[in-house]
Amino acid sequence: MIETKLRELGFEIPEAPKPLAAYIPVTSVNNLVMTAGQLPMKAGKLVYEGKVGGDLSAEDGMKAAEICFINCLSVIKSEIGSLDNIERIVKLTVFVNSADGFTAQPKVANGASELCVNVFGNAGKHVRSAVGVNELPINAPVEIELIAKIK
Repeated sequence: MIETKLRELGFEIPEAPKPLAAYIPVTSVNNLVMTAGQLPMKAGKLVYEGKVGGDLSAEDGMKAAEICFINCLSVIKSEIGSLDNIERIVKLTVFVNSADGFTAQPKVANGASELCVNVFGNAGKHVRSAVGVNELPINAPVEIELIAKIK
């Protein structure tokens, strides 16, 4: 069970975060489920804030990416009922609010990618983009979108 594995790794799936604007957090098309961008929020508040490579270290950015990944799983669970219905993770798009000159976006994205593989094993191996951006909503350091294939 995916949620059991997550608990063993020290993570709980929270209630799905509410959207910050006029969009839906998740949608399904055929056998794919796609999330809107998820931020490193717990209980409606940012856990990390600011620019990676300035306000935050790359390691803090990696921890923020883990929370974003957990929030992606949360909204997917709200759509498909059980995380055990995920056949595989297809793609992560990771946006990193980067200080000038910061180029370690792939390292930050590894926070989510490594957790994904630890949870899903081979089914967690995915394609990925790690993109440095100048700003993110509400000064979040990381935002992640996820696409998964459903059984």
